[in-house]
Amino acid sequence: MKKLIVRAGVVGVTVMSIATAGTGVAAADDYAGKTYADASSALSGASLKGVIAGRVGDTLPTDQCVVTHSEKAPWIKGNSFNAVTDTVLLYLNCNATVASATSPGNSAASPEGRAAIAAAKAAAAKDQATAAANQKQTKH
Repeated sequence: MKKLIVRAGVVGVTVMSIATAGTGVAAADDYAGKTYADASSALSGASLKGVIAGRVGDTLPTDQCVVTHSEKAPWIKGNSFNAVTDTVLLYLNCNATVASATSPGNSAASPEGRAAIAAAKAAAAKDQATAAANQKQTKH
């Protein structure tokens, strides 16, 4: 019985340590989830420069890659060691939106994969409705 209490106490402390170790203040990421083209445009509009700091995958063209996260550049420049304030580091995912047998991408079971599949189905339904409407107009 004594061993059980000690082990339960160790497990409780370990779980509590793990639970509190990952806590912190989450910062909003204005560019995460946008394509590189959209993020670059938004940065340009804010008089900032976007620099690709990391890239995963090579399936998509750079402008279609999705920004997974971004951060202000943490370096200094010049003889007076001023902080760089006009540069944002962008980390890109250039894999396909959904994986296939021939290309890497998000799992169809992941939230991103489900969203991509739903968007593709919605686009296909819209295209089909437009085609049906066009066909109906040509018959009259």
